[in-house]
Amino acid sequence: MSLPAGRLSEGEFASALVSNDQEYTQFVAEALPHMLERAAGQVRRFLRGTGQWQEDVDHEKFALRWGYELLERFLLLTQAELPCRPVLLLDSVVAKFLSQPDPLLYQKDLTTPLGRFIDGLAYRAVLSRDALMALFYHLFGYTQSQVERFLALPDTNSHRVYKNFERWRQTGWQHVLNELGLTQAELDRLEDEKRHNGATFNKDAERFVRTVQKHYRKSEPEHYSCKSPDEWMAIFEQDCHYDYRCWHLPMCMDCIERVYALRQGSLAGVHPPIIDLQFRPIGKGAFPHAGFRQGGHNGSRRGA
Repeated sequence: MSLPAGRLSEGEFASALVSNDQEYTQFVAEALPHMLERAAGQVRRFLRGTGQWQEDVDHEKFALRWGYELLERFLLLTQAELPCRPVLLLDSVVAKFLSQPDPLLYQKDLTTPLGRFIDGLAYRAVLSRDALMALFYHLFGYTQSQVERFLALPDTNSHRVYKNFERWRQTGWQHVLNELGLTQAELDRLEDEKRHNGATFNKDAERFVRTVQKHYRKSEPEHYSCKSPDEWMAIFEQDCHYDYRCWHLPMCMDCIERVYALRQGSLAGVHPPIIDLQFRPIGKGAFPHAGFRQGGHNGSRRGA
């Protein structure tokens, strides 16, 4: 973070990155009033959108009170997520809360070990880039180099995928299991069920994945919508919107299938994005050094 939060433009404020405890403390001290207003503003928009808002003092107090509540939840979470972009993380926390009155909560299948595992991965992916990148492996079995190629990341960004996978393997995955209360015995049973009944198992898993993705995509910025084939092709041909690719594709089965169909000629050795659940993080032996490349050029591809 190169500038005090109070001097940042709106765009710089929203995308500001804090890397350590010192930067986090400085950012929060300077940005707290702005973040409170941001949280309260999202509550106001939610109430307006659901026909529950009135322009009076009582409703303003209600929005502010919930803004405080959500900001407190954010502050309890943030330091465990460093490095992060605090404003985007706050948006995710607020969006998750506001999306709670949703049929997803009444899906009985999502209370099973399989459902809890998929739900937990998706929820964590909203909050953590490490978890987001790990979705490519846990859902589709993609390795780090395959993720780089699928997303056509430039060399300046591609090494981050390896760091994301490594941090996830070391701490992130276990953190999710602890949050969900999933035991090693339950994971063993899930793996055993997949081995003995793979086709049916993954078909059920895909149904859960689509349900959960639809729910958690509510946390996306408004412009992070599904794209048509022509729009996706333009994104890759123009070699732009890297964050969009990283964020939307692992959270949308329809779009990741669409992108694979468009780019499969440039993705030799990368299998189609078919659900093939992996219940444990990719093994340590699959972690090359961050600067190492597997299988040729994995950077950006113009006109892919």
